[in-house]
Amino acid sequence: MVVSLAQIRETSGEVFTEGCPTRVVLDHIMSKWGVLVLLALTDGTHRWGELRREVEGISEKMLASTLRTLEGDGLVERRSYPEVPPRVEYSLTEIGRDLMDRMLPLVEWVAANAGRVIPVG
Repeated sequence: MVVSLAQIRETSGEVFTEGCPTRVVLDHIMSKWGVLVLLALTDGTHRWGELRREVEGISEKMLASTLRTLEGDGLVERRSYPEVPPRVEYSLTEIGRDLMDRMLPLVEWVAANAGRVIPVG
């Protein structure tokens, strides 16, 4: 198991350096809204309104932007149905599910330890 940046760089080159695409990927998937949208989609396919309710506090503009970014990255699939009214559904792609399999332990750690990191009250 790789345990440090130096070890990652030994096997993968100069990743996570300025200008490296790895920083863009980190920005997209580790942003507050990116994580929360991806997390909501781990429960399965959602429509726009369902995502908006699930990711409390996100504006319509930010949800649209986040979904567009994650779709462009190949992590989220947008499926539109030619109905009246229009129906659009969002789900994780295969690589998105692979990402979340790896990210869920971190999210679980945050849920379990947030109070120790930032004490409430």
